[in-house]
Amino acid sequence: MSHTQTEKTLTAFKELLDIMDELREKCPWDKKQTNHTLRTLTIEETYELADAIIKKDPNLIKKELGDLLLHIVFYAKIGSETNDFDMADVIDSLKQKLIYRHPHIFGDVEVTDAKQVEENWEQLKLKEKDGNKSVLEGVPMSLPALVKANRIQDKARGVGFDWEHKEQVWEKVQEELEELKVEIQKADEDKIEAEFGDLFFSLINAARLYDVNPENALERTNRKFISRFNYLEEKTIKKGRDLKSMSLAEMDKIWDEAKKLE
Repeated sequence: MSHTQTEKTLTAFKELLDIMDELREKCPWDKKQTNHTLRTLTIEETYELADAIIKKDPNLIKKELGDLLLHIVFYAKIGSETNDFDMADVIDSLKQKLIYRHPHIFGDVEVTDAKQVEENWEQLKLKEKDGNKSVLEGVPMSLPALVKANRIQDKARGVGFDWEHKEQVWEKVQEELEELKVEIQKADEDKIEAEFGDLFFSLINAARLYDVNPENALERTNRKFISRFNYLEEKTIKKGRDLKSMSLAEMDKIWDEAKKLE
């Protein structure tokens, strides 16, 4: 970043902090917000940013980044009012963490690839004074289950708990599938749920081993299904028909049309 760009960024950030000060002092809505009331709104903003990224819309990404930045500034403002921390403390803490966890950049550690960087990152987190006491302690309990499973497996891998050869994971997937089939035959609802969970977990593990983000993969299929189903629905309406009155064979024919248009 050039000197001019840096100055422009610093000026804009200072103006944002000044606006936040004024809003907190004068706006009835902003004045009554707390960390707790902002929490769910922050989660919504994060999902909106994620959606903008999926859409590959630069202007929308820029807007959503701004909305999320506002929340960060808001939390820092609340922290300064209680004398717990301010924005400078937040930034300083981040700087220290980045320098400490990148010894291959700011120290004399050598790495060969991104995977080794990730493994070092997890090891360094465990060594930090205020770091997690256990490997999995840093996984937020409020994460969606699929994302949480992927993060759990990633952290376990960071300390060497992983398959020796990634192909071995398919034996585990097959094993979990067979166990699920057994419980389905027994019609035990509780155990069926448990076995579905084990099967999902093993599939997420397989995706990770093959460098596929399971959340992205599933969302890709979600959007594909939505696109095909919308096509099916539109074609049905144009024919003056209703989906409920159509046979599965008729719907499959239109579904195949939608697949060919992709």
